[in-house]
Amino acid sequence: MDPIRIGIVGLGKIARDQHIPAIRGNGNFDIAATVSPHSPPMDGIAHFATLEDLIENGPAVDAVALCTPPQVRYDIAVTALKTGMHVFLEKPPGATLAEVEALKDRADKVGTTLFASWHSRFAAGVAPARAWLSERTVKSAKIIWREDVRVWHPGQDWIWEPGGLGVFDPGINALSIITHILPRPIFLKDATLSLPANRAAPIAADIAFQDTAGAPVHMDLDWRQTGPQSWDIIVETDAGELKLSSGGAVITTPRGTEHNEDLEYAGLYARFANLIRGGRSDVDVAPLRLVADAFLRGRREAVEEFHD
Repeated sequence: MDPIRIGIVGLGKIARDQHIPAIRGNGNFDIAATVSPHSPPMDGIAHFATLEDLIENGPAVDAVALCTPPQVRYDIAVTALKTGMHVFLEKPPGATLAEVEALKDRADKVGTTLFASWHSRFAAGVAPARAWLSERTVKSAKIIWREDVRVWHPGQDWIWEPGGLGVFDPGINALSIITHILPRPIFLKDATLSLPANRAAPIAADIAFQDTAGAPVHMDLDWRQTGPQSWDIIVETDAGELKLSSGGAVITTPRGTEHNEDLEYAGLYARFANLIRGGRSDVDVAPLRLVADAFLRGRREAVEEFHD
């Protein structure tokens, strides 16, 4: 079976650190081209300033991975789908829920694959956590997602703009896990968003969710953490506590602790290949919907200015 010829649109840190190694490690894909108006080309790979330029003058491409900021992704995705390309959307899948739904409808009509990717769902502990919780009664849960924005997102001004999500950019990773592992859906009850006086997106958030059986789920997000970083989810059940730490890589239950290799992006591209070969799409917007609800219902408080 011939490899899927894929183009990478956007050559920032996430593309170079995660997407390119994962694609090169998957025999289902061949990197045919890269697209970026600003980033330098990679040795041995055709490079173009825009997707339109690639389509008009470049090699044939079957699929694209969109690694751009979400605010500009919709038009690029539409261009790709119009030409019959399969489309991989880096998280979050778009700047709004409505545009993601519009992309799904377009992909369905033209018969191509659209994949809204959530890399944290492929962390080593997530599938075992989902299986363990499926046989338990959840009493409560809490999410503690605290990191240093200067370490993980240096100089990324787009992330502070409307649609960039602010602290929800990493926080949506936690939501992608919790919506996947809990047996019942959750919805937002209350939220407080802390916005620096000089920024349009929050640097911290305190959120109360509840599942459909009434179990509370508390979320603590903060981008001002220094020292050790915290990416933990703790679920109390009728059979004891489950904890996912290190962003989902480590799982602890009453049976003990397991820590396996991080293969998140390898898992994403294995999934993308299977979707393409099977003629299917996967567009789950549950994590983005919860973020949208936080912005819709959350109270905003002003905090001190943030300077990178």
